[in-house]
Amino acid sequence: MIDLTSSAQRVQGVLHDKGVDCEVKEFPASTRTARDAAEAIGCQLGQIAKSIVFKTAKNGDAVLVIASGSIHINEKKIQNLIGQSIKKADAKFVREKTGFAIGGVPPVGHIEKPVIIIDETLNDFDIIWAAAGTPNAVFKLTFNQLKKITNGIVGTVD
Repeated sequence: MIDLTSSAQRVQGVLHDKGVDCEVKEFPASTRTARDAAEAIGCQLGQIAKSIVFKTAKNGDAVLVIASGSIHINEKKIQNLIGQSIKKADAKFVREKTGFAIGGVPPVGHIEKPVIIIDETLNDFDIIWAAAGTPNAVFKLTFNQLKKITNGIVGTVD
């Protein structure tokens, strides 16, 4: 483990402010992909709460999908949940809307609050791990804590 970067510290502060007692951990190895994160942490791939940002076609709002690392996201299911078309966001859009780089987008602490969709299969795990602001930082929490801190829409996304 290494000292936290400013982005990871920011996420830690937001979690504290939301009343979630958890510790952001930053690893020397990358946790950028779900597979990298599972290997660095030593957990199941499904326990990784990967963050994928989409952009609504109509007005360009950010949609953050937090899904189990073991599933493939079905964009049509996301569109049905929010009632509008989406497309995958590019790195510039993700940084502008969230304040974080792809591979490190946390569930909280965004510049602009996105529409948040939470994959219901994350509830299959007692503990899940989410990105914490950098491609090397994560924190652990429960499914119920994730729902509480995001007020996200829970649904089937695969």
